[in-house]
Amino acid sequence: MVKIRLSRGGAPKRPFYHVVVTDGRSARDGRSIERVGFYNPNAVGKEVPLSLETDKINAWIAKGAQPTDKVKFLIKLAAKKAA
Repeated sequence: MVKIRLSRGGAPKRPFYHVVVTDGRSARDGRSIERVGFYNPNAVGKEVPLSLETDKINAWIAKGAQPTDKVKFLIKLAAKKAA
């Protein structure tokens, strides 16, 4: 099953997440099919905390990809900011 989930990066105690489309059986930070955005929970000042390519995400969901709970929340948050 194809999943849309977060892949962790960044320094210790300074997380940075890529939103990736990946096979559900692969490791969290393993090989991914495509990167479709990022999430920076520690953004301060003029740093961008969230950037998603919603057209690509919607295309993957139409093909049957399942977003995780956190990614669903981030998609709603991005839609709210865009409106």
